Amino acid sequence: MNFFHPALVGKHAVVTGGATGIGYAIAQALLAQGVKVTITGRTEANLYTAQQQLNDAGVIQTVVMDVSDSASVSAGFAQAVERFGTVDILINNAGQASSAAFLKTSEAQWQQMLAVNLTGTFLCTQQVLPAMLAQSWGRIVNVASTAGLKAYAYVAAYAAAKHGVIGLTKSLALEVAQKGVTVNAVCPGYTETDIVRDAIANIMAKTGRSEEQARAELAAANPQQRLIQPEEVADAVLWLCSPASASQNGQSIAIAGGEVM
Repeated sequence: MNFFHPALVGKHAVVTGGATGIGYAIAQALLAQGVKVTITGRTEANLYTAQQQLNDAGVIQTVVMDVSDSASVSAGFAQAVERFGTVDILINNAGQASSAAFLKTSEAQWQQMLAVNLTGTFLCTQQVLPAMLAQSWGRIVNVASTAGLKAYAYVAAYAAAKHGVIGLTKSLALEVAQKGVTVNAVCPGYTETDIVRDAIANIMAKTGRSEEQARAELAAANPQQRLIQPEEVADAVLWLCSPASASQNGQSIAIAGGEVM
């Protein structure tokens, strides 16, 4: 990072889905600012690997947690607070994506997309908001998607969930606007993550296209004709966590090379 915010030193951030991809990049960026970081995820092995890689970057802990399960969320945040104290910054990054034609989208698939992407954001935010309001300071950043700002075919459930995240972001931002807490969202386009690698593999399997062709198909949505890098998303999130972004509230910032204007 090219900037440093002393005011962030010692604050506690929770990054859900922080072991890989965008979440990992966000955790890394926050650690570089002297923030104590808790990364959460469902897979203990992935969390362990991430912690080993990030240990030298700063103060970090891991918590096994399923954001779609209220009991798991409650226990996970209790564990995070026990060691690192009040959560000052929440990054709702955990998410899943799946694709299917609308008429082939099962109710189970629909509910899964809502549970992880939307209900998970709701549950985690409820855990941290009381303490943020009590101390009159907090930063909540929801990692949504360009699918929450526009539409893509064959991802109706995912797009509905991400539109919901943006609605939640706007509504809560108004509710807490005068209380020292800001609530914003970032909306990455196709980003070089496991989710996109899975999408590339899916395109290859269904169409017979090569990996290069499948990658180009996804990158074509971006006017810059490229995939977004996780670090680019992390930079935007870091700014939204900083004192410099105090006037940003209820915003959904596209990180997509001009795909959404």
